[in-house]
Amino acid sequence: MVVLAGAAGSGKSTWAAERFRTSEVVSSDALRAAVGSGPADLDATGDAFVLLDQIVAARSKRSLTTVIDTLGLDRERRANYRRLAREAGLPAVLVIMNTAGTLCRERNRERDRPVPAPVLTDQLRKIKRLLDTAPDEGWDQTLIIEQHSAAAAPIDTQPSADHDHGLHTRPRLILQVSRFPWPEEDPAGWLRDLALAADEIGFDGLALMDHLIQIPQVDRAWEPIPEPWVTLGMLAGLDTSLRLGTLVSPVTFREPGIIAKTVASLDVLSNGRAFCGLGAGWWLREHQAYGLDFPNSRQRLDQLQLCIETLRALWAPGTKAYHGRYVHLPETTCYPRPVSDVPIIVGGSGERRTLRIVAEQADGCNLPSDQSVLRTKIDILHRHCAAVGRDPDSVEITVLDLPVIGTDREDVAVRVERLRGRLPAAVYAARHHAAPAIDHAQRYLELSDLGVRTIFVALPDLGGADDLARCAPLLAALRRG
Repeated sequence: MVVLAGAAGSGKSTWAAERFRTSEVVSSDALRAAVGSGPADLDATGDAFVLLDQIVAARSKRSLTTVIDTLGLDRERRANYRRLAREAGLPAVLVIMNTAGTLCRERNRERDRPVPAPVLTDQLRKIKRLLDTAPDEGWDQTLIIEQHSAAAAPIDTQPSADHDHGLHTRPRLILQVSRFPWPEEDPAGWLRDLALAADEIGFDGLALMDHLIQIPQVDRAWEPIPEPWVTLGMLAGLDTSLRLGTLVSPVTFREPGIIAKTVASLDVLSNGRAFCGLGAGWWLREHQAYGLDFPNSRQRLDQLQLCIETLRALWAPGTKAYHGRYVHLPETTCYPRPVSDVPIIVGGSGERRTLRIVAEQADGCNLPSDQSVLRTKIDILHRHCAAVGRDPDSVEITVLDLPVIGTDREDVAVRVERLRGRLPAAVYAARHHAAPAIDHAQRYLELSDLGVRTIFVALPDLGGADDLARCAPLLAALRRG
């Protein structure tokens, strides 16, 4: 709930139009025009505000972003808008247009029906008083927008966040491809073009899911989902600098030694660009459909520990016998060996066991991107590291993010409508941080401040290579820091 407050000619409508969709702005002037002879028809004010209040109430019940474009000088009305926001669980923001009086008067003179000079003077006085009293009204945030000349665009006087991003390098962004709407006649061409486009616009890598049947969270069961390591082998032959791997491979699908051989081969063929995502597996259906055992969770985590140790043993120099904690091998003959130190990233956030396995054995951990959840998981992981005597900074924190990214707010809204299914648009948009590309850069820098080094970006509506262009502003912003 965004409430604008400013004198006539202060630039409220322009400020809102530059930042919000037309459908999100509820304007008293527009409603006066709808029920009267025009936006300056003061005789229609009463009817216009009746409609305005009904619209604001209806939108708040649906948790929809609502920008109230009125003078905003009535304290009682502002209190009512805050109440509606609280009842709907929405943040309430007051935006005060602190525009110079001379500029407001200049704009007012250019209107078809100027506001009488004494009235405008009174409005400017009320804005000055509001600057002093607004902090006591109980808003979640108050923005003061200064404008002193027509040539200067309105700017926020308050910083957008209190983070010093110069302390951190930008997070790596790896494109996570989870759906494959390729043309039947050229699936390899679709994959090739996608990888080349990802590399060109600045993604640091490309990851594939490892599932035998497309999962319901992504698409229908009969949609294609290729075997990932075969597919990554094809992509390794392209002229890119993309890191390549899975997020993540269930240890229930392949024997540990076969995983070791597969990943080592990919690392060699890609000249040291492979990473290995591993998990305990979770989906019973695909195991049953392919005749694979699906042991209980404790046994699957045992397999995860055994798998990581096996990979380490087979990737180490030499061909000697190996006797470890979870596995014993008569020899460790695995050629070609990886040409790099292939990072092992464990997907999962089980607090008691999975994060303990990460602290003991893995190079990294993939966690949820929700910041409140992430803070908790990182804290628990660090406690496990302390318990086993490991430097927590040696464990790479990665997250999987499923953002809705659009070219602008209108494009974002269209994408949300197409994707949301039966969920309310506001709920779906919040879950997927739906926003234009540039808006995601701030959130990703905040994740970096929490210690996240790599963000796997899985676009829920990725169509192909051309569709990646909408991510370019995000990657450019992160390169600028």
